[in-house]
Amino acid sequence: MNGTDTTLVRAGTFAVLGADGGVRGRRGTSPDGLFHRDARHLSRWTLTVDGTAPDVLVPSGGETSALCVLTPPGTRDEPAAYTVFREQAVAAGVLTESLRLVNNRPAPVTAVLSLTADADFADQFELRSDKRRYEKDGARHTARVHADGVTFTYERGDWVSRTAVCATPAPAAVRPAGVQDTAHQLDWHLELPAHGAAELLLTVTAYAHGAPSPALVGTPSEAVAEQTADTSAFTDAALPVPPDAPDGLAAACARGLRDLAALRVPATGPDGEHVRVPAAGIPWFLTLFGRDSLFTSLFALPYRPELAEGTLLALAATQGTVYDTGRGEQPGRIVHEIRHGELARFRQVPYGRYYGSVDATPLFLVLLDSYTRATGDHTLATRLEPQARAAVDWMFRDGGLDDGGYLVYSPDPRGLVNQNWKDSEGAICFLDGTQAEGPIAVAEAQGYAYDALVRTARAARSLWGDAAYADRLDGAAADLRERFLRDFWMTGPDFPALALDGRGRQVDSLASDAGHLLWSGILDGPRAQRVGRRLLEPDFFSGWAIRTLASGQPAYHPLSYHRGTSWPHDNAVVLLGLARCGLDHEARTVALGLLEASAHHGHRLPEVMAGYSRDRHPRPVPYPHSCSPQAWAAATPLAVLTALRGLTD
Repeated sequence: MNGTDTTLVRAGTFAVLGADGGVRGRRGTSPDGLFHRDARHLSRWTLTVDGTAPDVLVPSGGETSALCVLTPPGTRDEPAAYTVFREQAVAAGVLTESLRLVNNRPAPVTAVLSLTADADFADQFELRSDKRRYEKDGARHTARVHADGVTFTYERGDWVSRTAVCATPAPAAVRPAGVQDTAHQLDWHLELPAHGAAELLLTVTAYAHGAPSPALVGTPSEAVAEQTADTSAFTDAALPVPPDAPDGLAAACARGLRDLAALRVPATGPDGEHVRVPAAGIPWFLTLFGRDSLFTSLFALPYRPELAEGTLLALAATQGTVYDTGRGEQPGRIVHEIRHGELARFRQVPYGRYYGSVDATPLFLVLLDSYTRATGDHTLATRLEPQARAAVDWMFRDGGLDDGGYLVYSPDPRGLVNQNWKDSEGAICFLDGTQAEGPIAVAEAQGYAYDALVRTARAARSLWGDAAYADRLDGAAADLRERFLRDFWMTGPDFPALALDGRGRQVDSLASDAGHLLWSGILDGPRAQRVGRRLLEPDFFSGWAIRTLASGQPAYHPLSYHRGTSWPHDNAVVLLGLARCGLDHEARTVALGLLEASAHHGHRLPEVMAGYSRDRHPRPVPYPHSCSPQAWAAATPLAVLTALRGLTD
C-alpha cells in the first residue's frame, strides 16, 4: 500500500483512498478505489473546489472512517473562504461520504464543488503488476445520468455489474468528463450563510454480478455506528494477558482483533447457513482462503472460537466433490481460494473455486479437533464427520499417502507452481537455488498430515465410535513419522530437508518450514530440540523474526517473497512449536522480536518483512508488496499470547 493511503474495510468491501480522500485509478502494487467481490467499482473520485484541487490541511486517516480537512487555495493575507470537512466510510458494497462546508467569513459565500467519478470494473487480477493481459471480447462500458447522479454499467455477455453514484442535494449538472472513458463530472453551487455551513451527502453503491443488492446506508457516521456495534463484542471481550507480559503484547493483540473484525467476510455453511470467516488480506485477498483462514482461526481459537467455527463450516461447504483438473478439485479436498470476479467467472483464471493446496486439507482436520478440544463442544466434529472422513480419504487417495507415502503436489501450469504456504515460483529450491520438480513432498505438509491423522483418530475413537478406523489412522501416522525421520533428515547439517523432489532427492535448503515440524509433533524430542535452537542462530533469526531461508545460502535474498523475508505467521507456527517443545528461552526471543517489530508498525504486524538483520537496521525494513491488514499476521499476536501462556495443544 502507498504510505499516504487510508484503507477502509468492512464485510467484504474495501476502499483505498488518497490523502485528500480521492481515487485516481492506480494499478500495480498499490491500486486505489472501491473494491467489492474482486472488482474495482470506483476507479476515479476526484474533488475540486472553486475550480482547483483543494489544499490538504489534515490528510485522510482513520480506521472505521476516513477523515480529512480541505480548503480552497489561499494565502496568509487572503485565507480560504471556507473549509471542507470530508468523512468517508464503507459498508457491504457501499462507500458513503459527507462533505461539510463551513463558511469562515461574516458574509455569505457560494462554494463551487465538482466531483469527477468513474468505474472501470477492473478485475483484481488485471490490476496486479505481473503484466498479464486478458481478452474481453464484447465488453461494454456505459454511463447513465439521472437526477441525483450517475450510474456506470459494465456488460460482457451475461455478466452485468453496476456502480451507482447518488447525491443529496442533487447536483446542478452532470456531464461527461472525457472522451475516452465513462467518467462524469458532478457540479454543485452551494450557498453558505455567514459563518454558516452546508452539507453534501454522497453514496456509491456497488452492484456486483450475481450478488444481492447492498443494503441502504445513511451517512458515514451512521455506517460507523453500525460497524462499531457489530464489532464491539468481537473486539471488546477481554484477553487473558498476564501481568508480566512483554511490553506491546496487549496493544498488538488489540490491534490484531480490530483488524480481524474488519476482515471478516460473509460465507455459507453446508446447510446454507450464513457464517463469517476471516479473509486473507488487503488488497489482493479479501476472500476465503483455505490455508490462511485455517491458520488465522487456529491462532485465534483460544480467544475467539467463532472464527474457527465459521471457517470449518465454510470450508466443509466448499469441499471438493468431483474431479476437475482445471481448478484442481478432487473429492474430499479442501478449497484453497474462492473468487467472485469476472475473470474467474469466464475461467480466464482458475481461481473461481481453486483447490491448488497440499496443506489445507490436513489443516482442516487439525482445526476441527483443536476446536473440539478448546471449546468442549462435540457437535461440530460430529456434524462434520462425513467431511472429515472425506478429507482423510483425499490424503490417502489423491494426496499421495497411499502411493508414495507422502502428501505431494505437482506444479499447476495454469495456477500455482508450488502449493504449500510458500507458493511463489522458485520457493521450493535446492541449496543452489534451483526449483524442485514434482511431484514435490514439502516437509511441513507431512507434519500437518501426521497431526491430522493423530487428531482424527482421536475423534473417531471418542466421538464417532469407530475404534477400527482410529487404529488404522494411528498406524498410518506412526508409519508416516518413521518414514519422515528416515527420508527427510539431512545428517550433514543435522536439519530436515525443505522437501523431497519427484525423484526422492532431498531439497537441501535450510528453511523455516522446519519449525512447523515442532508444532505438528512429527519430530522426535532430540531432533526437535536441535531444530528449535538452530532456528535462533543469526543466519535464521534476523533479530525481528526467523527468515524463510537462512542467510548465506546461494538462494537467499532479503527481499524475496519466500527466499529470505520473514513472515509473522510463519514465526507464529514456529513459536507455538518452540513452546510445545519446552524451548522457553527461544520462544520468548521470537515473541519479543515480533512484538518489537509490531511496535514499529503501530502494533500492526505486516504480512511480511524484509530479511535484513536488526544489527544493521534498527527498524524493520518493509517488504514492498506486503498486504495490510492481513489476517494471519493480525492473529499472530494471539499466537504469541498462547505460547507465552503455555497453552499449546
